[in-house]
Amino acid sequence: MALILLPHASSLGADPVHVLVWDERQPKQTEAYENFLGNELAARLDATAPDLELRSVCLDDSEQGLSAENLEWADVLIWWGHVRQGDISPETAQTKIIQRLKRGKLNTIFLHSAHWSTPFVEAMNERTKVDAREKFPDPPSGKPIQFDFIPPAGRFPPARDSLVTPAYLALKRGRQVSMVRVDLPNCCFPAYRPDGAPSTLRVAKPSHPIANGLPATFSVLGTEMYDEPFHVPDPDEVVFEETWESGERFRSGMIWKLGKGKIFYFRPGHETFPVYKQREAVQVIANACRWMGK
Repeated sequence: MALILLPHASSLGADPVHVLVWDERQPKQTEAYENFLGNELAARLDATAPDLELRSVCLDDSEQGLSAENLEWADVLIWWGHVRQGDISPETAQTKIIQRLKRGKLNTIFLHSAHWSTPFVEAMNERTKVDAREKFPDPPSGKPIQFDFIPPAGRFPPARDSLVTPAYLALKRGRQVSMVRVDLPNCCFPAYRPDGAPSTLRVAKPSHPIANGLPATFSVLGTEMYDEPFHVPDPDEVVFEETWESGERFRSGMIWKLGKGKIFYFRPGHETFPVYKQREAVQVIANACRWMGK
């Protein structure tokens, strides 16, 4: 089925938040999700959050699930991708998602391995360019600063002791900065471990709407580990910190503004672990949809 419509069950009277769940639908997901991860998440949100209205689409749908009708309908886009990240082109991400995001017409939630999805990478690149120009404003007189934005060579994890991106090299002519080389964010991290060991999530910002109704700490019963440093621009807010008994840590709930839009990255997951069947994980995502969609 190209498009799954989940009926709106709201009895609250207010307009529902329209949530488009996009999933790569990798066959390996069926180890943990009988009907794919995106469909499972959409169904659980529909069952527990009557103020949300859900559509579940996938990469193999018409227009890769990113039709103008779907995107104009959506207030929030939830994205899951893993092994087919490159099937979405930068041009598609920019024209269909990033431009809407910057105008405040579409807010975005990226889950776990979507850190390397094309829309997330493009969003982080755009945010880095904004940050660079704020960090190095043009001088009041003279020529504007020249920026050279250098993308990573591809989707390769960084070494533990490598330069953390985004990174800036500013060069002067006389007393003023005239050129800035900016290494764009790698959007990855130096270590991961897909063994399903549990983690502990700590609410770092209890007052944030995304943390509404959650305990101060809770366990993710089985997940893949990612370890800092995460090569992304400094977030505007960090809502969750995640740790493992073996010592790793990660900023697992990060928020950025881009133009008039919002981006939320939520780290726990893996396609073979049923993280999105866990009540707390679903609540985090429902809270994020409400906060972004109103």
